[in-house]
Amino acid sequence: MKLGVHVLLAAIVVIAVASLCPAPAAAQAAPTGTPKEIVATYNSLADGILALKRTEENVAKSILAATLGHGQGALAAAQRAIGAGDAKAAREAVEILAADAGQLATEGDNAVGAVRKRLLEGGHHHNAAGEAQGLYEEGYVVVTRAAKAKLLESSRAIGAMAAAPKADAVAAEWKKVQGIVDELLKSGK
Repeated sequence: MKLGVHVLLAAIVVIAVASLCPAPAAAQAAPTGTPKEIVATYNSLADGILALKRTEENVAKSILAATLGHGQGALAAAQRAIGAGDAKAAREAVEILAADAGQLATEGDNAVGAVRKRLLEGGHHHNAAGEAQGLYEEGYVVVTRAAKAKLLESSRAIGAMAAAPKADAVAAEWKKVQGIVDELLKSGK
């Protein structure tokens, strides 16, 4: 976000300098208004700021997609272990699957949370309006409060299955997780 602040400051300086420069004689006789070059510069700045916001959304969606893929691998490992009767490997794979569901709920792990906190401390709220309406946790980009609650519920349910996992039950709960994340990824948010 610091890049956006620097771009904004540069644009303000350009606009201020341009407004202080005397206008050519022909322009002085013309109607007043913001010169088209300044408007074009400001427009470019707006494009850059909006592109940064879209990029942040794409990063959050990429985190979700990667975590979902990791979970698919953990589910396959759990199913293989359950089928082979390897209780230890099944338990470990199911625990990983539960952790993946939890990370989906929080749009990433603690490292991502630290980045989110840094952005918030810098005054950046991707979904400020949604936060004000109670739809999003502070700083969240894609995962709504409702989706977070459902994903955390699934994480707890999958974690509870780790002691004695059943392939069908684990797969059914993960299917719920997939459905929630698929909706988040395809939505406009």
